[in-house]
Amino acid sequence: MAAPEDRPNGYTYAQAGVDIDAGNALVRAIAPLARSTRRTGADAELGGFGGLFDLKATGYKDPVLVAANDGVGTKLKVAIDANIHDTVGIDLVAMSVNDLVVQGAEPLFFLDYFATGKLDVTQATAVVSGIAEGCRQANCALIGGETAEMPGMYAAGDYDLAGFAVGAVERDQVLPRKDVGAGDVILGLASTGFHSNGYSLVRRVVADHGFAYDAPFPLDESRTIGQALIAPTRIYVRSVLAAIRETGAVKALAHITGGGFVENIPRVLPDGIVAEIEGGSWVMPDVFRWIMKLGGIVEHEMGRTFNCGIGMIVVVEADKAAAVSKVLADAGETVWTIGHLRAQAGDEPRVDIKGAIGSLK
Repeated sequence: MAAPEDRPNGYTYAQAGVDIDAGNALVRAIAPLARSTRRTGADAELGGFGGLFDLKATGYKDPVLVAANDGVGTKLKVAIDANIHDTVGIDLVAMSVNDLVVQGAEPLFFLDYFATGKLDVTQATAVVSGIAEGCRQANCALIGGETAEMPGMYAAGDYDLAGFAVGAVERDQVLPRKDVGAGDVILGLASTGFHSNGYSLVRRVVADHGFAYDAPFPLDESRTIGQALIAPTRIYVRSVLAAIRETGAVKALAHITGGGFVENIPRVLPDGIVAEIEGGSWVMPDVFRWIMKLGGIVEHEMGRTFNCGIGMIVVVEADKAAAVSKVLADAGETVWTIGHLRAQAGDEPRVDIKGAIGSLK
């Protein structure tokens, strides 16, 4: 059969919508970004069939590997619509490495997956720059990844992300500890905003009220709504590892993602123990208050959808709570004492929040 007149030399991959040259250009653009994340154990350049990591070089004696993967969710739609692409990569790294550190693990390396309908090298490079920044914050190496150009799968300008992180912890230091129990103190570490959860609700509220992402944010007109909503997820790795290693008093950690306190804290508690939270003991960032008021969202729905200003829970020995708080604060965290653990009475909920969430009256 003869080739169509507009394809006198036969079909090509580019005519089908996949640009190999653009893919190669992206690899060249991101190579120095990946190189900037090198750490002990990771020295190889991008381009191999698999990423290499030398676990022996890190000095672990009896390590357990811990793995996590996640995405960014519909926060990507905010990034795309607001044309802000250089921070969602931080979110991608954060969602996995924050899950590793709650088990006491040090993140070692990271791999990413970037999928789009038509590869825009400038856009993709901005995304990977954020991934590299997240890796530097977490002190883990970006050792590989995959870029998939899939015509017909995504609308013009859209893309999706997935991330995969691996860490290590000495076998006898895995968290949560077995002695978590009544009397332990609960510290809360401030979030930077919604992190990477609840954006389907956020986007619905913003859209239904006719706001544009480039409009001034009503509570702080020095930034746009898009900038207020896109603030990247905080990475707690360095500060939390410092607290674990310097004090020996951290018993458990909970990364507060979708489901809020109610679903995430019980994952690290033994049977028969309740986390009692003083709802007015921290202050929510203004973006939560704006969305809550704009959407008429009731407090219960806020609490089970968003982190409401607390991105990480730290359970510590009561007599060392002040010492742990100091290490965390010295590492740059805003720390609040937000509650304690106690014995469960009957079949009461595992998380008991007293008062209004986040000083909201």
